[in-house]
Amino acid sequence: MTVLLAALRHAETAWSAEGRIQGRTDVLLSDAGRRAFGGWKLPAACEGMRVVTSPLARCVETAALLGAGDAQKEPRLAEMSWGAWEGRRLADLRAELGEAMRANEARGWDFRPLGGETPREVWQRVHAWLTEVANLGQPTLAVTHRGVIRAIFATAAGWDLQGTPPVKLDWTALQVFRLDAEGRPSIERLNVR
Repeated sequence: MTVLLAALRHAETAWSAEGRIQGRTDVLLSDAGRRAFGGWKLPAACEGMRVVTSPLARCVETAALLGAGDAQKEPRLAEMSWGAWEGRRLADLRAELGEAMRANEARGWDFRPLGGETPREVWQRVHAWLTEVANLGQPTLAVTHRGVIRAIFATAAGWDLQGTPPVKLDWTALQVFRLDAEGRPSIERLNVR
């Protein structure tokens, strides 16, 4: 048996508009983000799905804007921790750290921000949750973060998180995956509006 998982990134925050790394910092939605999602309707494929959200405020509020104010909060859907780099811009870190940053990013799944977690660690905690979703057998919409969706997508696409991704994801659209019995994702449809 397989089950559908739809993943949606939260609406815009002031930090995301500025290109700042949010990580686990609990940044609220911006007025622009609220306006954008206030009139947004989920595609028909999501009707009847149970909604689960990251516990971070930007996801909880996005779920509420979509009519799921009572969505279950799941800590394993929280964004990747970027440690000391939260609040910084990736471009600034690349300029400041130079070759050390390039070498770190070239590690793909094992890239580690200073004091943060790797994408591999994100995948491990998310995969445990996906296994539970698969065993429950109920189609689920996860309101979550870029780092979480990236880990799911990379696994489904067989991408090592090095270089250009095989498909450019639209972070304002829905990403739909199919989970097997062990919670392993395959791509169903990407960039769904």
